[in-house]
Amino acid sequence: MAWNSRVDHVAPFRVMHLLEMAQTREAAGHDVIHLEVGEPDFVTPEPIIAAGQQALASGLTRYTPAAGIPALREAIAGHYAEHFNATVDPARILVTPGASGALMLASQLLVESGSRVLMADPNYPCNRHFMALAGAEIDAISVGRESGWQLDAALVAQHWRKDTSLAMLASPSNPTGHTLSAPQLSAVLDAVAEREGEVIVDEIYQGLNYDDAPLSANSLSANAFVVNSFSKYFGMTGWRLGWLVAPEHAVEPLTRLAQNMFLAAATPSQHAALAAFTPECRGILEQRRETLKERRQVLLEGLAGLGLAPDIPPQGAFYLWLDISRYSRDSQAFCERLLQEENVAITPGIDFAVRGGEHHVRIAFTNDVARLEEAVARIARFVGRL
Repeated sequence: MAWNSRVDHVAPFRVMHLLEMAQTREAAGHDVIHLEVGEPDFVTPEPIIAAGQQALASGLTRYTPAAGIPALREAIAGHYAEHFNATVDPARILVTPGASGALMLASQLLVESGSRVLMADPNYPCNRHFMALAGAEIDAISVGRESGWQLDAALVAQHWRKDTSLAMLASPSNPTGHTLSAPQLSAVLDAVAEREGEVIVDEIYQGLNYDDAPLSANSLSANAFVVNSFSKYFGMTGWRLGWLVAPEHAVEPLTRLAQNMFLAAATPSQHAALAAFTPECRGILEQRRETLKERRQVLLEGLAGLGLAPDIPPQGAFYLWLDISRYSRDSQAFCERLLQEENVAITPGIDFAVRGGEHHVRIAFTNDVARLEEAVARIARFVGRL
């Protein structure tokens, strides 16, 4: 049977194979420490759950407008005004089924066959895959310490071609957790604007910042396409809810795309998310951010003695991107052996990097401190045998 050849550009998540292995070992009675999946171990905050339950009890289960309920779009706009000093018209906000829905809309609007897209390497793989499915050619630009593990203005200038139409940024990023400062982000936005291109900024991990105040591209430009999610900072992974802030002129075609692609985001999830912006919920979320910051420090200190701490500590998200080249040049085999021998599940770097992924791994600090300390002890035993 024939199918669209663009599907061949969509690689599988290798981490899912590791997850299946880990679950099999757990079923056999092994004590597995899960540091592989990019999902916080906290349940959704109670105010959000209560709001969702109330929405269901009140019969709020019918379709909403394609761009989302007005109250939620207004709440998101208020969030930008209160925490990021950004004025965003609620009409520019489209609520989507997860951030993936926002990425789908943006990719379908902004690229076509023959378009070239710049993005950092390593990167969240779905960013590449959404663009490739829309027909674009991906220029994955290797980043490292010299650019702060980000696609900066100098790299944009160096790699932009006459058929390049889009640059995609992520701050904080997955898998490295590194961020762009306001001057750095502004410089990239200017560099792309000078070349009459478009910018998508992935802010899915916004709010999970540990060293500096969180930043939004909406504070710097009304022309960027900004993707965000209720999954990470707000702890609503399974509710499948995100949003896209778009330039004013793009809202109408994006709404038409949304009407045809998914009609609308889940109604109970939208009403539940209204509670995410309350002071009560904000207090819970900030406590969780502090917990993640503590976990980050535990891992950084523990892994430093093994020569595995990252060269620049991540400023956000909940990941460490580790260079394992002193121990292995096969991240998949490294992760499988670590799981089989020490029951620690982490993610091979080949899921994220076009180049260099074979000697990197990603660790998610989505477990409590005691389990992280135990994981470091197990990793120490493991690398001591290599």
